[in-house]
Amino acid sequence: MTAQAGTPENPWLLKTPPLTSEYEAWLDSAGEADVLVVRVGRTTLHYDRRCLDDLHAMLVERGEWVELGSADEQKDAKPDTVEAWGRSADNPLGGWYGLKKGLRGRFGMYVPPVLELLGKAEVEHNPRNNRMRAL
Repeated sequence: MTAQAGTPENPWLLKTPPLTSEYEAWLDSAGEADVLVVRVGRTTLHYDRRCLDDLHAMLVERGEWVELGSADEQKDAKPDTVEAWGRSADNPLGGWYGLKKGLRGRFGMYVPPVLELLGKAEVEHNPRNNRMRAL
């Protein structure tokens, strides 16, 4: 991971929690929405920017390790995971943080490394079943 600016011109260079794939992320605006943009190869995902503060607050409140549980939008998220929380009607947004229909999943794969880079969370980097907690 690098300490780039996190802008479209100078994105953060990140790796997925298992350290198997690289991707870029940055903060931007899309229309009137503030977004976290994630680019994986030729695929671009958008998450509501509030996810960073909201996820950190949830982790602080939980005070323990939370499994990431990453899953595509078309698959059910494993209960009690970061992925499930990122889709839940019980989160502060009241549903999906992902903004592009068909590409709203993988919250548990791409958002945790951003929080780790920002110094707000610790993320495990095992081959499978990774977890995170607030710092």
